[in-house]
Amino acid sequence: MRALIQRVSEASVTVDGELIGEIGPGIVIFACAMAGDPEDAATKMATKISKLRIFPDEQGRMNRSVLDTGGSALVVSQFTLAADTSRGNRPGFSTAAPPDEGEARVTAFGDALQGLGVPVARGRFGADMKVALLNDGPVTIWIDSGG
Repeated sequence: MRALIQRVSEASVTVDGELIGEIGPGIVIFACAMAGDPEDAATKMATKISKLRIFPDEQGRMNRSVLDTGGSALVVSQFTLAADTSRGNRPGFSTAAPPDEGEARVTAFGDALQGLGVPVARGRFGADMKVALLNDGPVTIWIDSGG
């Protein structure tokens, strides 16, 4: 799996003008299931992200996790994180998991994150989503489970 995490003050996702998910302080996670991901990739990624210390402590150092702060997560499926731009100018996405597998893994990831105690709002897999967020810091972290 791959994930792009942004620490946010607030975030929301709409589909066809309908608000389907929103959070206050926390993290937005753009998540992509990759072809060949092991079965436990979603759970391992959720565990890692739930403990990722990217929020400031009393001294202003990034030393607290989303769990420590009581923040929430907005999970948005994003197959374009699998983009291969090594040849030409049009990205290829052949390394992304097939849609059925991708949807199942991203859903499992959100479920695992919620099971760890992080309140989770979600986008809609395969939809044309409009994501609004106010990046805090800015803090943006890339995680790749490595397959």
